[in-house]
Amino acid sequence: MAESKQALTVFDSSQNPITQIQSKFNEIQTHFKTWVAKQPLPIEAAIVTATSALQGGVIGGFMGTLTGDLASSLPTPPPGAANLNPQAMASLQQAQALSGGPLVQGRNFAVMTGVNAGISCVLKRLRGKEDVQSSMIAAFGSGTMFSLVSGVGGPNQLGNAVASGLFFALVQGGIFKIGQKFGQAQSYEDVNYIKTKTMLAILGMQKYEKNFKKGLLTDNTLPLLNEGALRDASIPPGPRLIILDHIQRDPELKKSQAARQKR
Repeated sequence: MAESKQALTVFDSSQNPITQIQSKFNEIQTHFKTWVAKQPLPIEAAIVTATSALQGGVIGGFMGTLTGDLASSLPTPPPGAANLNPQAMASLQQAQALSGGPLVQGRNFAVMTGVNAGISCVLKRLRGKEDVQSSMIAAFGSGTMFSLVSGVGGPNQLGNAVASGLFFALVQGGIFKIGQKFGQAQSYEDVNYIKTKTMLAILGMQKYEKNFKKGLLTDNTLPLLNEGALRDASIPPGPRLIILDHIQRDPELKKSQAARQKR
């Protein structure tokens, strides 16, 4: 009776449509990220910028629906008011930029997220790592473009753009440092585990990613993996067998194994 209940539980879990959809989505997302990472730098940067801008635009558009009423309640300046009181006009422009409707907020968020992701992508490929310096540079570019596009600030657009960029950079640097302290920031070694993360995501074994990193089992070691190496990485017998079987069936890894054996 106990065995039948256990079998029923396993069956229900494996047939859960929500779990299956999430697993499939994660698999597609991981494959897409892996494919993008293999493209030439200009193509990768363009794709990352476009997809991030799209995501930011959707978020900004949603937020714009919440602030649309506030934007419509702002007074409309009379003709010639800019010449009479430029400081007041600058304050009104800031309020309009920060409380605009869906199109305005969608544009602003698309610029911020797209520029930030694009610069981060280029720096990560060129420097081979993602650290606080790269994060702050990307945030500076994001803040600068946001200021120029949204019109936030006074008459001195260039000065305000630089000030916004510096503010964004300082905030992002602080967030990155806090994330590092609590173990949430992406580590330097992550670029060496792209194929490994993909494999573990496909197999539903993401929790063993830390075992691979602790054992320094990078992407280059995948064709060389054996029972002993996985055991030393403290991976249980069942997952070890599944991982080794996957490696034997993977065409790309089999090709790498054959090439190494011919040497």
